[in-house]
Parts: sequence; structure tokens; C-alpha cells
Amino acid sequence: MVTDPLPELAPRLPSPLREVTDERFARRGVRLLLKRDDLIHPALPGNKWRKLVPNLRLAAEHGHHTVLTFGGAYSNHLRATAAAGRLLGWRTIGVVRGDELARQPLNDSLTRCAADGMRLHFVTRAAYRHRAEPAWIAELHERFGDFHLVPEGGSNGAAVRGCAELGAELRGHTDVAAVACGTGGTLAGLAAGLAAEPENGARRSGVSGAPAVALGIPVLRGGFLDREVTRLQRAAYGGPRGDWRLDDRFHGGGYARTTRELEGFARDFEARHPPVPLDRVYVAKLLYALCQLADERAFPPDSTVTAVITG
Repeated sequence: MVTDPLPELAPRLPSPLREVTDERFARRGVRLLLKRDDLIHPALPGNKWRKLVPNLRLAAEHGHHTVLTFGGAYSNHLRATAAAGRLLGWRTIGVVRGDELARQPLNDSLTRCAADGMRLHFVTRAAYRHRAEPAWIAELHERFGDFHLVPEGGSNGAAVRGCAELGAELRGHTDVAAVACGTGGTLAGLAAGLAAEPENGARRSGVSGAPAVALGIPVLRGGFLDREVTRLQRAAYGGPRGDWRLDDRFHGGGYARTTRELEGFARDFEARHPPVPLDRVYVAKLLYALCQLADERAFPPDSTVTAVITG
């Protein structure tokens, strides 16, 4: 029996899958399921657990107990890393985009990071763009000493393979599995997990008989996720895996930005379907997008659509 090196982060898996009745989908003949990944772990909900824990296991296997990672002022990834560090008794360092933030009161997200023991290192936006360059990482090692590096958003090959378990849990239960996207790692793994196991050769299908598709809803502008998902699948598997697509119309102006319409939608959905929480950065944009797509008849009648509630 293999002992989990991180028992403090033990998850609730598989996460619950629940059907909700919503006339915006029902009138188009579409079933809506909610994959409650937000219930996996109280401190590391959803895709944060699926992406971060494989990286932390790698750190533990190599004897590292210091983790350095990257994120913006509202990064859920930074918060999850800080929480994991607190639970494990590890040292965590967060390199934060925007040196002007060092001269301002910390927002709620960064306050939680600091309370969990994370050392916050603020850098200019120009410097932050070098976060994947070996020379800059070497400078960080000179400043902070030895650490295990986790990329922005936790997205790398290990994270993609971790998120493939999400797709495997949904295989055969849905025709479309939709997730909000920041760095693309969850979508890359979700698509791979929905697809056939490479050794059996048979194509797994969705509920309706057609191959299941992973749908990504980007929550930030830029149009870069297509190549990122491709790159991440190559890092994890050596090439493409599964069917996926992106719809970038629903970012609401950019990361952590909202609109009056989105805020009204989120409050209405929460009132219709308690106790489902809709964080405004990711999940609200995802469900708003799915309602719009249902209204556009993007989903065929008798199909099943699953929204991944990442928390």
C-alpha cells in the first residue's frame, strides 16, 4: 500500500455530480449538471486541488518543503498554495504581479495569503513577464534559496494529468463538460480525461452517443489560451488528447472584472439554486456563458451539459 505523502490534503473524491432544473436549459431540451469540485477540500477547492496537489507531491518526493509560485492580486492559486503551506507546515513564497501593490493595503485575497504564512514578493509587471525564464528564476533562487517552483496557476504537465481525473469522473455522464479558464491547465486535463484511454483504442462517448467535448470559457482577455492548452497537453502527453474548444466572448472585460449584468445573473442563479456559490471571477462567468449558449441553441436537444464548479 502506497502512503500518501500529503495526508493533510486528503480530498473528497469523486466530487458530487448533481442535476439542477433550470428552465433556460429545459426549454431547449438540455439537462444541466453541476460538478461540485468546490467540495473537494475546504482549503483547496476544485481545480486548485487537482492542479496543485500533484505538484506538491513532486516537491515532497524531492525533499522540498518550500514552494515558490506566481499570481496576480486576486489569484485563487496563490491563496490555495498559501493554505496548503499552512496545512503542511511548509514555507510558501508568492511572486505577485504589480509592484504598486506593495504600497497599498492588501486586498482580501492577499491578506488571506499573508495570514496563511505566505511571503509576498511584489514585482513590476515588466519583470513578471520573465517568470518562465531560467535567468530570472535563478535570481529568485539567489534571493530566496532552495525551493520547488510551481508555475502561474499551477498549470504544467503534472497539473494536466491531475485534472484528467476530473474528465475521467465525467466520462459517460455528459456530452459537454464546461469549465472557466485562467491558464488552461484544467481544460487541457479535462479534455484528456474525457477521451478514450490510449491503450484500448475505442472512443468513449458522451451520453447522447457523440464524443464528449470539453468547453473552456476564458475569464480574461488576450486570446492566448488556444496555444496554451495545446502546449500543456504536449507537456503532459506528448501531443493532443481529446476534443476541446474555447468561447472567449464571456470574459466580462478581463480577469476579476464584472458587469452589472453578470452580477445580477449571479445573484439570480444563487437564489434559484441554493446553496451553489458563484464566485464572480470564474464560476459566474461560466454559468452565464452556458445560459447564453443554451439560448443560442448551441447544445442539441437531449444533450447533457456539465458545469464544473471550481470554487
